[in-house]
Amino acid sequence: MNRKLRVALAAVVGPLVVLSLLLLARPASAAALTQVTGFGANPTNLRMFTYVPDRVASRPALLVLVHYCGGSASAVAGWNGKDYLTAADRYGYVVVLPEATRTEKCFDVSSPAALRRNGGGDSTGIMSMVGWARSRYNVDPARIVVSGFSSGAMMTNVLAAQYPDVFKAASAFSGVPAGCFATTNGSLWNSQCSGGTLIRSAQQWGDTARAMYPGYAGPYPRIQLWHGDRDTTLAYPNFGEEIKQWTNLHGLSTTPAFTDRPQPSWTRNRYGSTGTQATIEGVGIAGVGHDLPQAGQLAYAISFLGLDGGTPSTPPSTSPPARTDVMITGAGSGRCLDVVGAATVNGAGTQLYDCHGNTNQRWTHTTSKQLTVYGNKCLDASGRGTANGTAVIVYDCSGQSHQQWDVNADGTITGVQSGLCLDTSGSGTANGTRINLWSCSGSAGQRWSLRG
Repeated sequence: MNRKLRVALAAVVGPLVVLSLLLLARPASAAALTQVTGFGANPTNLRMFTYVPDRVASRPALLVLVHYCGGSASAVAGWNGKDYLTAADRYGYVVVLPEATRTEKCFDVSSPAALRRNGGGDSTGIMSMVGWARSRYNVDPARIVVSGFSSGAMMTNVLAAQYPDVFKAASAFSGVPAGCFATTNGSLWNSQCSGGTLIRSAQQWGDTARAMYPGYAGPYPRIQLWHGDRDTTLAYPNFGEEIKQWTNLHGLSTTPAFTDRPQPSWTRNRYGSTGTQATIEGVGIAGVGHDLPQAGQLAYAISFLGLDGGTPSTPPSTSPPARTDVMITGAGSGRCLDVVGAATVNGAGTQLYDCHGNTNQRWTHTTSKQLTVYGNKCLDASGRGTANGTAVIVYDCSGQSHQQWDVNADGTITGVQSGLCLDTSGSGTANGTRINLWSCSGSAGQRWSLRG
């Protein structure tokens, strides 16, 4: 980041950081954040945190909550995003909180890599986090949403434009259109955009977003946009440019279909559908600068995003808790369940091998009965096979029964679909012995232990 960014944000970010640090000292929802490592491709060295309520819905929504410049996962969770976490306790959804690690703690929404789907920027790392969470919590793919503030709002626009097939809704507080902050000189700051002087037609803004995912012809997420008309950090004209972009992406007129004032200082316009979950909703706030969200506003965002539709469930007392980051050791061999050659491709085989604790031997048994490795691959019955001798491989997690496993008290691990046991081929005990499915016999080659 260059000096312009530090100067432009100092007046806003400085007080926020101080207040955030003070809030971190007191008990809050942020105390329950958990850092996750090894979640997948992470080219820009982001940190990942999750907030998982004590009672998770059987098919939970997933919220990606993106912090502001100078912020952090814990700061946003303990302060202006706290209502999202409180609602997660009530409705049972899961929250993923990315954290920027570069000096200014801002997200990159400027570089060519950042503005291309799977381009190797911050958005690539965030999508790895989404994939990790989906594989562990039986997430409802129709309820994956994103929200953010300032830099996080800009990233919200970018994620919604780059991954419209993943995100179903978005809510951005004090942002700019996707691609508005683009630069080619290595800087992450675009003064023309921040000053609100980058004015384009709706078609041009739509084309800017479509260029982030070339060839995509499907629907785009619903989006809710908030902005204060006294904002001098990301000037208010950006609000109108966001409206242009998203109405174009949805093929809508820039003339509102519905207008009201939920609060005296608010003007809310809806485009397309006009209910609580409108296609597009824009809320302009009179007399307010770059300090959104304010009290009560996240309640509107929660309803718009559809996060208030879940019902938390308590797993039966007989269900084992998730076992994370364990090695699975064969009773007959003392060797570990291992992905052959540490391969990460779909279809990679599994074997017995001396235990060394590297990532290809680290497994998580989730509450959804998956055995995951690398954060995004599941132990899988090849070809959905149910016959003796079916190879056991790793594959992208799908949530299907051929990727679900019961870890039993007698040491066996049985496939939910097949009822067969995880077995060492030919009752072998040597390095390289392949793993397959076989009728349960109680032999040592079918007994396993999970250990950290």
